[in-house]
Amino acid sequence: MSIPVIAFFNNKGGVGKTTMVYHLAWMFSDRGLRVIAADLDPQSNLTAAFLDEDRLEEVMPGDGHPLTIFGAVQPLKRGTGDIADSHVEIISDRLGLVLGDMALSTFEDQLSEVWPKCMDRDERAFRVTSAFWRIIQQAGEKHGADVILIDLGPNLGAINRAALIASDFVVIPLGPDLFSLQGLRNLGPALRRWREEWTERLSKNPDPDLRLPLGRIHPLGYVVLRHSIRLDRPVKAFDRWIARIPSTYAESVLEEPSDPAVSIDNDPNCIAKLKDYRSLMPLAQEARKPMFFLKPADGALGAHTYAVTEAYRNFEFVARKIAKEAGIEGLK
Repeated sequence: MSIPVIAFFNNKGGVGKTTMVYHLAWMFSDRGLRVIAADLDPQSNLTAAFLDEDRLEEVMPGDGHPLTIFGAVQPLKRGTGDIADSHVEIISDRLGLVLGDMALSTFEDQLSEVWPKCMDRDERAFRVTSAFWRIIQQAGEKHGADVILIDLGPNLGAINRAALIASDFVVIPLGPDLFSLQGLRNLGPALRRWREEWTERLSKNPDPDLRLPLGRIHPLGYVVLRHSIRLDRPVKAFDRWIARIPSTYAESVLEEPSDPAVSIDNDPNCIAKLKDYRSLMPLAQEARKPMFFLKPADGALGAHTYAVTEAYRNFEFVARKIAKEAGIEGLK
């Protein structure tokens, strides 16, 4: 039985996706789950959030990078074998990381090239296309994980297609702006198309012993990151876009008719509205820990103390709601 995989994805950047994966990975582990966070974004911002510069230099010495996701796909990329043994970077007792790598972007062309070859029952095409799923499942089994969280880049390329067919569920982070809504309109049809195309390819797998992902890519809902209000950006500017999110999500992602009576406050597809906690982020980055673990010694004094408590409460709410929707049990 495979470990459930939840991807966090929007093809619009700057919506707080990596921050969300980082904090939810810590929250799930703090509430008792064993977690793998997998960085499948070639920009590797999730990896940089978890590791300090000294450790980053150690895991990426020169060429090869055997400890990263790129190292794990290298034999396939070179045509010398299947996936390599996956490395799990231990972050805490219950939290492990599959390391990202900027060199992963060089795998994109090969993923694109083999996609149509799956229709010809080409075994190598299936091995390349399913590489991410098999690597993160292998990492999850090593770690005894209850759940795997994936961070992805903001595009609709072949790397993200392979990562999303490796996912059982997808959570869509959004900002209150025009481009997030445009991203939703592009994302929904792409998810459906990839799901349908992968289902068609699964029936042509030439090797019954090769484990493949089911490619469920089931949308769990969206999380709205509420940016801090600036004097030059009136509240109405945010409200204008927020009001359109429920209908755009229903129509574009779920292919359901929109209901004008549904707002973000009563939309069952809205997992949560999260503050961006802009005042805490610099402290958290400096301390290399989640915002909700900040202590007075880290600079979380005065009003920051309340914000830390609020951040824990809010991220715990999001974690519990996602776990419930995904059928993941075991949270304390």
